[in-house]
Amino acid sequence: MNTACRLAAILAADVVGYSRLMERDEAGTLAALKERRKAVLEPLVARHQGRVFKVAGDGVLVEFASAVNAVQCAVELQQAMAAANGEQPDDRRIVLRVGVNLGDVMVEGGDLYGDGVNIAARLESLAEPGGILVSGTAHDYVRNKVKVGFDDLGTQALKNIAEPVRAYRVTGTPVVTITPHKATTDKPSIAVLPFTNMSGDPEQEYFSDGITEDIITELSRFRTLSVIARKTSFQFRGSQRDIRRIGQAVAARYVVEGSVRKAGERIRVTAQLIDTSTGAHVWAQRYDRKLIDLFAVQDDVTRCIVGAATTRLEEDYLRRLERRPTESLQAYDYCLRGRECIKQASAEGMAEARRYFELAIEADPLYARAYSGLAYVCNMSTSYSGWGIPFDDAYAQAFEFAKKAVVLDDTDNMPHITLGWVLMWRGNYVESRREFDRALELNPSDADALVYRAHHLIYTGEAEQAIETVQRAIHLNPLRPHSYMVVLRGAYLLARRCKEAIAAGEGVPDSWPEAPIMMAVAYAYDGQLEKAKAAADRFVSNIRAIWAGDPSAGPAEYVKWWLCDNPYQFQADIDYLLAGVRKAGLPG
Repeated sequence: MNTACRLAAILAADVVGYSRLMERDEAGTLAALKERRKAVLEPLVARHQGRVFKVAGDGVLVEFASAVNAVQCAVELQQAMAAANGEQPDDRRIVLRVGVNLGDVMVEGGDLYGDGVNIAARLESLAEPGGILVSGTAHDYVRNKVKVGFDDLGTQALKNIAEPVRAYRVTGTPVVTITPHKATTDKPSIAVLPFTNMSGDPEQEYFSDGITEDIITELSRFRTLSVIARKTSFQFRGSQRDIRRIGQAVAARYVVEGSVRKAGERIRVTAQLIDTSTGAHVWAQRYDRKLIDLFAVQDDVTRCIVGAATTRLEEDYLRRLERRPTESLQAYDYCLRGRECIKQASAEGMAEARRYFELAIEADPLYARAYSGLAYVCNMSTSYSGWGIPFDDAYAQAFEFAKKAVVLDDTDNMPHITLGWVLMWRGNYVESRREFDRALELNPSDADALVYRAHHLIYTGEAEQAIETVQRAIHLNPLRPHSYMVVLRGAYLLARRCKEAIAAGEGVPDSWPEAPIMMAVAYAYDGQLEKAKAAADRFVSNIRAIWAGDPSAGPAEYVKWWLCDNPYQFQADIDYLLAGVRKAGLPG
């Protein structure tokens, strides 16, 4: 099939709290969505000469030839949705987030791909409930042609988008207050926003981010708190911070924000704890210290936040404060730089991260966090091509570095996660489980650790428990990363709950090879064979594009890896997936 490119305006819309709505009333939610598409969305798209090119459960992608038409349609869509919700209670409302972008797209048949589409989808995920975010390219075309206002949110770092994107919030649409999903615990919930870099040097951003991440990690150790995941908190970087709305968006009772200024051998850190229900400041402090006192400042900030939010500190954590992670600020700085490189999510970034962690060990050979970082990048290297380390060697190195980190400091949960993952792939399910449990004991609010644990539950035939575990992770990381939804879909699939697998997985881009193959199997078992074939075709097309130029790799090889090389403990699960693959018309 030939691929062409063209300029297009893309509107991406997604239902807020879709999983919550489906959990409460699956049939009613699906019926309401169908009615809204027919009565609201489709007439508006037709009126503005648009074309719906993808519908995925709770999301929709629409192409327009004109950015003006796209933005005007988005505004009218939000107004119409607000009117349709009427007097509906909060837990029954169907509320959208919308993103609009103008950019180049790749055309393949009736589908569109590329950053032109991806940027619209990423902006949509950052929009407020009932709100619209518009990219800078779209804004430049529409700013004097659509009767709405725009708030400049500055440049935003969007996941898997190489360059930052300028974003604008459309004003004048009926932004909705969503009643947060009821927490599974009565613990106070806290979101820590990225501390502002006040150093005047953009290259110092890694340092302020590192301090923020350390505070999140330390807060997460407290069983008396529920701490929102870093990935969710950092989505609000650079935005105009309406603390109440942020609290509502992520279901956080408290928000922590602050700033960092590093100058020579001195550092100034400000931090404040805000009650999102009232907007009142619960606690605030400013620290002007020598750089060598950085760890003491971090500890003091953590203690004050926890003390203000819970009125008590845990004894095990107080004992831990007596230990200093490293005496070398140079080693700490290298680790922060290594963690920043990891965020590039590329082979090059992982290689650079490894270099920084090795430099940290040179500066302090007993620095546990540096070994933990090395273990992580070696583990992740198996996901990136061009790394240059054979699969088995990478896992072996990850295992050794993680063991070293645990010996040096058993209170860091990351090396336990790495050990658990490698042990699972080696088929040592009992010890693997112990490591994942230990990681969650050390950091109960680590959403990523919960998802790793869910992998283990899927592979060991405990799919129902895996579903509950991923749902807990989504509560801590409400923006629902695509990786979480892929794992949730896999859990539903192995639980033989195919309708829920379809609903959970829709909206995950086909760039994840597991996404279309699992969708094909779920559709096949649900009796929707035409949709199963369409998903299978997307999988085949995607794999051929990813492995172009490698004659030894293709759809059949990927299916074999997915079924036979993944560490499923029970043959019955492999047989179930294999039958679904064949039912969908894929090689197996």
